[in-house]
Amino acid sequence: MAVYAFDEQGQAVIDEVGELVIAKPVPSMPVGFWNDADGARYRESYFDQYPGIWRHGDFFRVNRRGGCFVLGRSDATLNRHGVRIGTAEVYRALIEVPEVEDALIVNLDLKGGGFFMPLYVKLRDGLTLDDSLREKVRACMRKTYSARHVPDKILQVEAIPYTLTGKKMEVPVRRILMGVPAEKAANRAAMANVESLEYFIRYAREQRDYQL
Repeated sequence: MAVYAFDEQGQAVIDEVGELVIAKPVPSMPVGFWNDADGARYRESYFDQYPGIWRHGDFFRVNRRGGCFVLGRSDATLNRHGVRIGTAEVYRALIEVPEVEDALIVNLDLKGGGFFMPLYVKLRDGLTLDDSLREKVRACMRKTYSARHVPDKILQVEAIPYTLTGKKMEVPVRRILMGVPAEKAANRAAMANVESLEYFIRYAREQRDYQL
């Protein structure tokens, strides 16, 4: 199959995390969706980023020996043990924790079928994250949703990265944590608070909480 990892410019890359694409049709591809008469949803789902090239919706890496690694969804959906969790669910639950002013959560697929789901929180002025507050957040997640919504680690940050249009930068942060260089993972010119990325760049470089 004509399978590649594409960068943002639509170029095939080796030993880098990119988007999983299939450049030539294969028999198992669907040709359309039900109730999508003009094909708009179908094109939006698979061909919006690279015209004429099927984008599967997963992060992907190909090494120099031809080894292929599927690294999980490239959108912001949290997928743990086959259970899909919307990030909005986590943020809605956190409304019940007044100490948390803002937050960002991502999930990384690890080798051997494991997961690492850190939650980054910006607290109200003057507050510091401690074990008591961490347990309060975990208890809130369990009570509101399920144990699978409970993050593996909760960390305090000074700011949550946003685009100029007010969207949390979940996918760029996830890409940085997966090892994608920051200049390729995020468009700084489209950011409202560029300095907020520095924490995540340092975290990806220095921490050993996870191993892809």
